[in-house]
Amino acid sequence: MRILLVEPEPRNTKLIRRALKASAYAVDCCKDTDDALYRLEINDYDLIVLEIQLPNKDGVDLCEEIRSSGITSPILILTAKGSVDDRIRGLDAGADDYLVKPFEVGELLARIRALLRRPRSGMHSPRLLIGELAIDTKSRKAMAGEKEIVLTNKEYALLEYFARNSERVIGREEISEHVWDENFDPFSNLIEVYINRLRRKLRENISSPVLKTRRGSGYVLETTAESMIK
Repeated sequence: MRILLVEPEPRNTKLIRRALKASAYAVDCCKDTDDALYRLEINDYDLIVLEIQLPNKDGVDLCEEIRSSGITSPILILTAKGSVDDRIRGLDAGADDYLVKPFEVGELLARIRALLRRPRSGMHSPRLLIGELAIDTKSRKAMAGEKEIVLTNKEYALLEYFARNSERVIGREEISEHVWDENFDPFSNLIEVYINRLRRKLRENISSPVLKTRRGSGYVLETTAESMIK
């Protein structure tokens, strides 16, 4: 899952980005509305974390502008402005949730998980079940029966995205947009490297689902256990 963090304070940006990346999210960061709107125009984000005290424009106005542009990504307002009127204004502008600073990182992550479980993310349950594979999006673990499939953060992020879009062919560009951040080099072979690692770990632990390659199109996580297309 790829998140846009709009936060003008460098220290807060560093702390929040570190917490999100530790939970296997890809994170792009910006500090003002112009940069935020530019990134939203060229990227498809799964969630937006938005501070409303921004240097060049009120963040609530930015929230309204995001919604008026047709972007439906969940928006979590994260700010020190915590009065009832501030909350009402932010939620009425189109935000999905509102968290007041200071906050506990655990609560921030729980709220993000809750927002990503809503209909836009394609799965409602915090537990994704596909064939013999069970994914707990809260603990961020993949299980084959009672056995955990040990994954790196990036492997987990890749698997969760495939699981939320199972039986659908996903192209390389879409993978880079949702699993990697803006620093991803489109000419690198990192996607192929992680696909192969993930495929090997799945094959070693389960017979279904199978991560297949669709030559010229991308990859698909299928519940059938037919031979993979090389």
